[in-house]
Amino acid sequence: MMMVSENNMTIKVTPPTEGLFDLMIFARHVDSQDPYNWVCSYQIQCLEPGHGEKLPENPFHFWGLHQKVRDFGIKESSHKEELLVAPQGTLLMTLQTSRPLLAMYDLVNKDLDAALSKKCLAAQTEEEKLSCHVLCPFQGYYRLSVFVKDLGDSTFRNAANFLIRCLRPINQNELFPSGLSMHCGSGISSSSRGLSNPSHPVPIITTKLGKCNITFNTPDDVEVTATLSKDKVTSTEYPLERYVLVTHLRTKVSICIVLPESGVYKVGLFGRTKDHEDFVHICDYIIRCFSDPSWPPFPRVYSLWRRGCVLLEPRSGVLREQSWVRFRIKVLKAYQVVVLGQEKTVLQQTPNAVWEGDVFTGAAGMQVKLAAKFSQHVSSLEVILVFEVGGGTPASPGRSG
Repeated sequence: MMMVSENNMTIKVTPPTEGLFDLMIFARHVDSQDPYNWVCSYQIQCLEPGHGEKLPENPFHFWGLHQKVRDFGIKESSHKEELLVAPQGTLLMTLQTSRPLLAMYDLVNKDLDAALSKKCLAAQTEEEKLSCHVLCPFQGYYRLSVFVKDLGDSTFRNAANFLIRCLRPINQNELFPSGLSMHCGSGISSSSRGLSNPSHPVPIITTKLGKCNITFNTPDDVEVTATLSKDKVTSTEYPLERYVLVTHLRTKVSICIVLPESGVYKVGLFGRTKDHEDFVHICDYIIRCFSDPSWPPFPRVYSLWRRGCVLLEPRSGVLREQSWVRFRIKVLKAYQVVVLGQEKTVLQQTPNAVWEGDVFTGAAGMQVKLAAKFSQHVSSLEVILVFEVGGGTPASPGRSG
């Protein structure tokens, strides 16, 4: 193991067997492309072979931080030692930076393939900090290589190689979801899209209740949408998109998530401005829940669900059959709001701009549609939300936005 800093170099040698070994050292100027020159040699006599596990391959030859890491924009690392220990199979590595950088990570272990390796890493990119959450599914040694580049550059450079020793591996069912981006949690990607003051700055959210609410402050011209995904869905009868409800308030966006089953989920946030038709990726969150949640979905959302629409109740998208349900909703600039179920129910607007009324659901299997008119000069209603009528009594995800 060779560690090189600006002014010194350390080599740790573990001979594979007992016997006499030659250690030859070669060097060249840090900016030179000339061949390495032989500098000196040592003879090492090993009297007793070690029984340690073989270290992972390292094609970059050095361990720890690159000797010119400050030129790359990295000021310091959270781990000063050449060996990082993960006693419970988890590790958080952070790098303080002097300027905004993008980073990629590579985790290598003799039992780890490329697909599984990607599920072991969650990267966060902030203005002056790079963070990488690492999960180790096997006992033994790992190499974590870090590659960085400036925001305008095209090429990543190897900035550090850390040796990690895992004492107790994490359960493979608890690895991160597939397809995470390099922007997990809040950071330079979310702030560049105008999102600020995040409720959850850290990308990993653990919930025992099986629900959470992510909020950001947003400018008036930014619209946000969200996706929910999971590598293996076992028991839900509704698509996962029904378990996310995005609500745009005056200066804030709220992403409310309820989970149909236990496991590890990815929440992807996407945004667009009034000038752009397409949504672009902002960041990802990881939601972990290992209790036994079974929340019902939210109602199905249509395109008119936009800024100023707030669903107060019912929050569940599955309503109990043959029962009266109180509806309360805000719909910006609506002239009339109705609920179309077994019968048509016209909601009444209160002084605080909430449309409300009691609705009879009807038989199981029916749909209940919430619709609105936005002008007194049109006769047609436009559907905003659709609820299903079920046979049981669904749990309520609560009324919080």
